[in-house]
Amino acid sequence: MKTNPACRIVLLPLLIGLATLAISLQASTQVSPALTELCRAAVSTDQTIAQNAIRSLRERGPEGLQALLTTHAATIQQHTASPTVVFLARGKPDESWLRLRAALDGVSQQRDCFASQLYWFTNFEQAKAVAKAQNKPILSLRLLGKLDEEFSCANSRLFRTTLYANTEVARYLREHFVLHWKSVRPVPRVTIDFGDGRKLERTITGNSIHYVLAPDGEVVDALPGLYGAKAFLRGLQRAEEITQQSAVKSSEERRTLLAAYHRNRVAALSAELEQDLQTVSFNPTALARVSITPAVMTMNPPTATTAARLADGKGRVERPILDRTTPQPPGSQRDGSAAIDDATWQKIAALHTEDAALDRGAKALIQAKGPNALEASRAALSKSFVEDPLLRKMRAMERSISEDTVRNEYQFHRQIHEWLAGNQSQPVDQLNARVYAELFLTPDSDPWLGLLPADAYAALENDGLSMTLNR
Repeated sequence: MKTNPACRIVLLPLLIGLATLAISLQASTQVSPALTELCRAAVSTDQTIAQNAIRSLRERGPEGLQALLTTHAATIQQHTASPTVVFLARGKPDESWLRLRAALDGVSQQRDCFASQLYWFTNFEQAKAVAKAQNKPILSLRLLGKLDEEFSCANSRLFRTTLYANTEVARYLREHFVLHWKSVRPVPRVTIDFGDGRKLERTITGNSIHYVLAPDGEVVDALPGLYGAKAFLRGLQRAEEITQQSAVKSSEERRTLLAAYHRNRVAALSAELEQDLQTVSFNPTALARVSITPAVMTMNPPTATTAARLADGKGRVERPILDRTTPQPPGSQRDGSAAIDDATWQKIAALHTEDAALDRGAKALIQAKGPNALEASRAALSKSFVEDPLLRKMRAMERSISEDTVRNEYQFHRQIHEWLAGNQSQPVDQLNARVYAELFLTPDSDPWLGLLPADAYAALENDGLSMTLNR
């Protein structure tokens, strides 16, 4: 008997909810009375009491987060099993759930913590101290905006939804890494008011990158942009292995080992790309290798539209607004640094679709965030339509993630390997500045992040600019 796809999507949260509860209960023993009291206070209706409790739990590190997850496991399971009912009970937000969600996000410093159960350090020195004590590498995320806010940059939101909510990825991160994030700069945000009560709110531009660091903070590797969950795991496992190997070496031996690792990865990625190009019958007359041409950051920084096209996943969200709101100078055109056309990238991505498959955890979180979720669930249960629109959206998301994965791995990651093969000891902030300037095309030197093309005339007073300095 065939099952309606829309019905299947409604049942997914129940399955992942039960798994989430089991993980929470297995990961912890009894919570002490003192911690239990703090966990209850963290969801108090008194904001002062709640914030003080959240702060105290945060100071206890991962132990505080685990205590909060265990104490409120039944509520988390109830929401995860039926998010549309809990979050939209009687047509209104469930205030008790919103308080618990805020507590979890505050303690973990990650939005949607109920789905990932991950604890993130925001103090780099603390992260290094814990990494040294536990002999673990650090996974340091750099992003626009803040990871604990709904409106961080588009890629970091996709990380939260498709990677951190992935059951296998979340488990691997908890067990093998000390997690840290740092905001590169605030993320631009736009609200389009349609004048009739409807508003559309989005972030504009901004990319993100995960750095794998040794416990002392030295850069080992980096995963730029969005990856499919399976490809992301492979990258983490590879980087963790070389980190552990290098940990027992002398300083000079370590540099030699890491340089050889990066050279080998450049060669391997070049061979893999060549094989994929042959598979999709791509045979350009003048292509020795795909190259990344660093952008020229002088009088003409790259536009936000150009930067948005570097990542398909976030670009699908940003480009419709950018194309309509960002004036382009006459004759402007897409950056031509890559020798492979979009159609060929899509064919290559189709060879690796399994790497981008969304698991039940990711699908459950996507459904919980979906618009009109309660109405969609009712329609699905009554079989009043053939296919949930959310399923189509998920399939499109998997395709775009697959394309992002191959572009990021074959272009950006290979370039980073080349940089690190020559100078892998550079500080992470120095490397990050170069990544954002030359790969992500959002250099520090451009305060407007490509949203103000120098040669475009907007026919507005002062080009429509205003500035309020935060004091």
